[in-house]
Amino acid sequence: MANILMVVSAADHLAMKDGSEHPTGYWAEELAVSHRLLLDAGHTVHIATPGGRKPTVDEVSLAPEAAGGQERADELRSYLAGIDAELSSPLVLADVDASSYDAVVMPGGHGPMTDLYQDADLGTVLTSMDAAGKIIAPFCHGPAGLLSAVDGSGTFLFAGRRLTVFTDHEELNGGTGPNTPWLVESVLRSKGALVETGADWTSHVVRDGNLISGQNPQSSEDVARQVLAALAE
Repeated sequence: MANILMVVSAADHLAMKDGSEHPTGYWAEELAVSHRLLLDAGHTVHIATPGGRKPTVDEVSLAPEAAGGQERADELRSYLAGIDAELSSPLVLADVDASSYDAVVMPGGHGPMTDLYQDADLGTVLTSMDAAGKIIAPFCHGPAGLLSAVDGSGTFLFAGRRLTVFTDHEELNGGTGPNTPWLVESVLRSKGALVETGADWTSHVVRDGNLISGQNPQSSEDVARQVLAALAE
Protein backbone atom coordinates (compact mmCIF):
# COMPACT_ATOMS: atom_id res chain seq x y z
CA MET A 1 0.00 0.00 0.00
CA ALA A 2 1.11 3.54 -0.73
CA ASN A 3 1.72 6.61 1.41
CA ILE A 4 -0.10 9.62 0.03
CA LEU A 5 0.44 13.25 0.99
CA MET A 6 -2.61 15.50 0.70
CA VAL A 7 -1.55 19.15 0.65
CA VAL A 8 -4.38 21.48 1.64
CA SER A 9 -4.48 25.27 1.73
CA ALA A 10 -4.50 26.88 5.17
CA ALA A 11 -5.98 30.13 3.82
CA ASP A 12 -9.41 31.31 4.93
CA HIS A 13 -9.84 34.22 2.52
CA LEU A 14 -8.87 35.47 -0.92
CA ALA A 15 -8.00 39.14 -1.45
CA MET A 16 -10.16 40.28 -4.36
CA LYS A 17 -9.36 42.69 -7.16
CA ASP A 18 -11.27 45.50 -5.43
CA GLY A 19 -9.41 44.95 -2.13
CA SER A 20 -12.24 43.14 -0.38
CA GLU A 21 -11.73 39.78 1.34
CA HIS A 22 -13.67 36.79 0.04
CA PRO A 23 -14.11 34.02 2.65
CA THR A 24 -12.76 30.76 1.29
CA GLY A 25 -10.66 27.69 2.11
CA TYR A 26 -10.80 24.18 0.68
CA TRP A 27 -13.77 22.83 -1.26
CA ALA A 28 -15.53 20.14 0.79
CA GLU A 29 -16.32 17.72 -2.04
CA GLU A 30 -12.78 17.77 -3.37
CA LEU A 31 -11.09 16.93 -0.08
CA ALA A 32 -13.72 14.50 1.20
CA VAL A 33 -14.24 12.51 -2.00
CA SER A 34 -10.56 12.06 -2.79
CA HIS A 35 -9.59 11.37 0.83
CA ARG A 36 -12.27 8.71 1.23
CA LEU A 37 -11.50 6.91 -2.04
CA LEU A 38 -7.78 6.78 -1.37
CA LEU A 39 -8.31 5.62 2.19
CA ASP A 40 -10.91 3.01 1.22
CA ALA A 41 -8.43 1.56 -1.26
CA GLY A 42 -6.15 0.76 1.67
CA HIS A 43 -3.63 3.54 1.27
CA THR A 44 -2.33 5.83 4.01
CA VAL A 45 -3.21 9.51 3.61
CA HIS A 46 -1.47 12.28 5.56
CA ILE A 47 -2.78 15.84 5.40
CA ALA A 48 -0.27 18.71 5.42
CA THR A 49 -0.79 22.47 5.40
CA PRO A 50 1.45 25.54 5.48
CA GLY A 51 2.47 26.01 9.09
CA GLY A 52 0.50 22.96 10.18
CA ARG A 53 -2.59 25.15 10.54
CA LYS A 54 -6.05 23.60 10.52
CA PRO A 55 -7.54 24.16 7.07
CA THR A 56 -10.82 26.01 6.71
CA VAL A 57 -13.67 24.55 4.71
CA ASP A 58 -15.33 26.94 2.28
CA GLU A 59 -18.85 27.07 3.74
CA VAL A 60 -20.28 27.72 0.28
CA SER A 61 -19.18 24.20 -0.67
CA LEU A 62 -21.43 22.79 2.06
CA ALA A 63 -24.53 24.67 0.91
CA PRO A 64 -27.11 22.30 -0.64
CA GLU A 65 -27.11 24.17 -3.95
CA ALA A 66 -23.34 23.78 -4.28
CA ALA A 67 -23.02 20.28 -2.84
CA GLY A 68 -25.75 18.69 -4.93
CA GLY A 69 -28.63 18.73 -2.47
CA GLN A 70 -29.16 18.68 1.29
CA GLU A 71 -28.46 14.97 1.64
CA ARG A 72 -25.15 15.31 -0.16
CA ALA A 73 -24.23 18.39 1.88
CA ASP A 74 -24.98 16.51 5.10
CA GLU A 75 -22.89 13.56 3.91
CA LEU A 76 -19.90 15.79 3.20
CA ARG A 77 -20.23 17.61 6.52
CA SER A 78 -20.42 14.25 8.32
CA TYR A 79 -17.30 12.93 6.59
CA LEU A 80 -15.31 16.05 7.44
CA ALA A 81 -16.46 15.79 11.06
CA GLY A 82 -15.24 12.19 11.07
CA ILE A 83 -11.70 13.25 10.14
CA ASP A 84 -11.71 16.43 12.22
CA ALA A 85 -8.92 15.17 14.48
CA GLU A 86 -6.65 14.77 11.45
CA LEU A 87 -7.71 18.11 9.98
CA SER A 88 -7.05 19.78 13.35
CA SER A 89 -3.49 18.47 13.54
CA PRO A 90 -2.09 18.38 10.01
CA LEU A 91 1.57 17.91 9.24
CA VAL A 92 3.66 21.05 8.88
CA LEU A 93 4.36 21.29 5.16
CA ALA A 94 7.90 22.56 5.77
CA ASP A 95 8.69 19.39 7.76
CA VAL A 96 7.45 16.93 5.13
CA ASP A 97 10.00 14.44 3.79
CA ALA A 98 8.89 13.95 0.19
CA SER A 99 10.85 10.70 -0.06
CA SER A 100 8.36 9.14 2.37
CA TYR A 101 5.46 9.49 -0.07
CA ASP A 102 4.39 7.83 -3.31
CA ALA A 103 1.97 10.55 -4.37
CA VAL A 104 0.88 14.07 -3.54
CA VAL A 105 -2.76 15.10 -4.00
CA MET A 106 -3.87 18.75 -3.94
CA PRO A 107 -7.60 19.54 -3.73
CA GLY A 108 -8.77 23.05 -4.44
CA GLY A 109 -11.17 25.68 -3.33
CA HIS A 110 -9.87 29.22 -3.77
CA GLY A 111 -7.47 28.84 -0.82
CA PRO A 112 -4.47 27.76 -2.96
CA MET A 113 -4.70 31.12 -4.76
CA THR A 114 -3.78 32.78 -1.45
CA ASP A 115 -1.02 30.55 -0.09
CA LEU A 116 -0.02 27.42 -2.03
CA TYR A 117 0.78 29.15 -5.31
CA GLN A 118 3.81 30.82 -3.73
CA ASP A 119 4.70 28.35 -0.96
CA ALA A 120 8.40 27.51 -1.26
CA ASP A 121 8.01 24.41 0.91
CA LEU A 122 5.39 23.03 -1.48
CA GLY A 123 7.70 23.88 -4.37
CA THR A 124 10.44 21.80 -2.75
CA VAL A 125 8.08 18.84 -2.27
CA LEU A 126 6.82 19.01 -5.85
CA THR A 127 10.32 19.32 -7.31
CA SER A 128 11.54 16.33 -5.32
CA MET A 129 8.55 14.16 -6.16
CA ASP A 130 8.60 15.04 -9.84
CA ALA A 131 12.30 14.22 -10.08
CA ALA A 132 11.53 10.81 -8.57
CA GLY A 133 8.64 10.24 -11.00
CA LYS A 134 6.10 10.14 -8.18
CA ILE A 135 2.45 10.99 -8.74
CA ILE A 136 1.42 14.64 -8.50
CA ALA A 137 -2.34 15.14 -8.60
CA PRO A 138 -3.83 18.64 -8.23
CA PHE A 139 -7.40 19.46 -9.21
CA CYS A 140 -9.80 22.39 -9.55
CA HIS A 141 -7.83 25.32 -8.06
CA GLY A 142 -5.22 22.91 -6.68
CA PRO A 143 -3.02 23.36 -9.79
CA ALA A 144 -2.34 26.89 -8.53
CA GLY A 145 0.03 25.12 -6.15
CA LEU A 146 2.11 23.95 -9.11
CA LEU A 147 3.21 27.57 -9.56
CA SER A 148 5.32 27.22 -6.42
CA ALA A 149 7.69 24.88 -8.24
CA VAL A 150 10.35 27.08 -9.85
CA ASP A 151 14.10 26.75 -10.05
CA GLY A 152 16.71 29.33 -9.06
CA SER A 153 16.29 31.19 -12.33
CA GLY A 154 12.52 31.32 -11.99
CA THR A 155 11.80 28.62 -14.59
CA PHE A 156 8.47 26.88 -13.98
CA LEU A 157 8.93 23.15 -13.35
CA PHE A 158 5.76 22.19 -15.22
CA ALA A 159 6.31 24.30 -18.34
CA GLY A 160 5.59 22.15 -21.38
CA ARG A 161 3.50 19.69 -19.36
CA ARG A 162 -0.12 18.84 -20.20
CA LEU A 163 -2.62 19.59 -17.44
CA THR A 164 -6.05 20.95 -16.69
CA VAL A 165 -7.42 23.37 -14.08
CA PHE A 166 -10.54 25.31 -13.12
CA THR A 167 -11.02 27.30 -16.29
CA ASP A 168 -11.18 31.05 -16.75
CA HIS A 169 -14.69 30.61 -18.13
CA GLU A 170 -15.81 28.65 -15.08
CA GLU A 171 -14.24 31.24 -12.78
CA LEU A 172 -15.83 34.22 -14.49
CA ASN A 173 -19.24 32.62 -14.92
CA GLY A 174 -19.68 30.56 -11.78
CA GLY A 175 -16.67 31.12 -9.55
CA THR A 176 -15.78 34.45 -7.99
CA GLY A 177 -16.49 36.33 -11.23
CA PRO A 178 -14.86 39.46 -12.67
CA ASN A 179 -13.61 40.49 -9.22
CA THR A 180 -11.27 37.46 -9.13
CA PRO A 181 -7.74 38.80 -8.49
CA TRP A 182 -6.08 36.46 -10.99
CA LEU A 183 -7.08 33.56 -13.19
CA VAL A 184 -5.22 30.31 -12.57
CA GLU A 185 -5.70 28.96 -16.10
CA SER A 186 -4.31 32.11 -17.68
CA VAL A 187 -1.30 32.26 -15.35
CA LEU A 188 -0.45 28.59 -15.89
CA ARG A 189 -0.61 29.14 -19.64
CA SER A 190 1.62 32.22 -19.35
CA LYS A 191 4.20 30.12 -17.50
CA GLY A 192 4.27 27.55 -20.29
CA ALA A 193 1.85 24.87 -19.11
CA LEU A 194 -0.15 23.15 -21.86
CA VAL A 195 -3.65 23.58 -20.45
CA GLU A 196 -6.37 21.31 -21.86
CA THR A 197 -9.95 22.14 -20.88
CA GLY A 198 -13.22 20.26 -21.09
CA ALA A 199 -16.83 21.38 -20.88
CA ASP A 200 -17.71 23.59 -17.90
CA TRP A 201 -18.79 21.77 -14.74
CA THR A 202 -18.16 18.28 -16.12
CA SER A 203 -15.42 15.87 -15.09
CA HIS A 204 -12.25 16.31 -17.10
CA VAL A 205 -8.94 14.70 -16.16
CA VAL A 206 -5.60 15.02 -17.95
CA ARG A 207 -2.68 12.70 -17.34
CA ASP A 208 0.82 13.55 -18.50
CA GLY A 209 3.14 10.89 -17.12
CA ASN A 210 3.22 11.27 -13.34
CA LEU A 211 1.10 14.46 -13.47
CA ILE A 212 -2.64 13.83 -13.05
CA SER A 213 -4.89 16.89 -12.94
CA GLY A 214 -8.61 17.58 -12.78
CA GLN A 215 -10.58 20.59 -13.95
CA ASN A 216 -13.22 21.20 -11.29
CA PRO A 217 -15.07 19.73 -8.28
CA GLN A 218 -16.88 17.34 -10.62
CA SER A 219 -13.49 15.81 -11.44
CA SER A 220 -12.66 14.88 -7.82
CA GLU A 221 -13.64 11.22 -7.98
CA ASP A 222 -12.07 10.62 -11.38
CA VAL A 223 -8.77 12.19 -10.29
CA ALA A 224 -8.67 9.95 -7.22
CA ARG A 225 -9.46 6.89 -9.34
CA GLN A 226 -6.68 7.74 -11.79
CA VAL A 227 -4.29 8.14 -8.86
CA LEU A 228 -5.29 4.68 -7.67
CA ALA A 229 -4.74 3.28 -11.15
CA ALA A 230 -1.33 4.94 -11.39
CA LEU A 231 -0.30 3.59 -7.99
CA ALA A 232 -1.26 0.09 -9.16
CA GLU A 233 0.96 0.30 -12.25
